Amino acid sequence: MKAIWNGQIIAESNDTVVVEGNHYFPADSIDKKYFTESESHSVCHWKGKASYYNLDVEGNMNIDAAWYYPETSDMAMNIKDYVAFWKGVEVIN
Repeated sequence: MKAIWNGQIIAESNDTVVVEGNHYFPADSIDKKYFTESESHSVCHWKGKASYYNLDVEGNMNIDAAWYYPETSDMAMNIKDYVAFWKGVEVIN
């Protein structure tokens, strides 16, 4: 699977996990040069507290376009150290 935004592959892995229709990529499969920490957070009742990344590809910003669970709940251990995308990030096979 590949995650693409603004014409660049930002993550690539054959080891994604699908949860609620979202492909979660292993953290070591993301191209960290495009990612910066966001100060945003949200809470999922069963996965825990999500943190976000902003994307910066060729000077174009996509705020909070990726999320992950730094302290994954026991019910979501299969996505511990994984990152998912939205906000226009295309995930293709």
